[in-house]
Amino acid sequence: MTVTALFSPKQPRKKTMVSLMLSGARAGFPSPADDHIEKRLDLNDLLITDKASTFLVRAKGDSMINAGIHDGDLLVVDRSLNATDGRVIIAVVEGNFTVKRLRRKGARVWLEAANEKFAPIEITDEESAVWGVVTNAIHHL
Repeated sequence: MTVTALFSPKQPRKKTMVSLMLSGARAGFPSPADDHIEKRLDLNDLLITDKASTFLVRAKGDSMINAGIHDGDLLVVDRSLNATDGRVIIAVVEGNFTVKRLRRKGARVWLEAANEKFAPIEITDEESAVWGVVTNAIHHL
């Protein structure tokens, strides 16, 4: 999966509030008692922890489909977070951005796709780097 665009939310923003329902949507029989709003919520407050280090990244490809990341999704990426084993990250490999799961075992480091069609990428050079940690994926249904 590659990155096709980077967006920065650093410019001043107007709060856009949406309603948050008190209870989740039931997959079974709906309850009319649940039809009230708990509070108003700004999605920026929900998705962005550190505004100065957060970027939106457009994903391309299907190598992370089993991690819930689809072609065309917007990924919320925080560059201030520590990239630990098992986290989904944006990495720079051979000068290109890629979205993969970071894996570490001892001195070995590799990037793992969430699609069995793609082989892991072992990181053996000094030029590859973690660019940021993916915290959320936004996609249309």
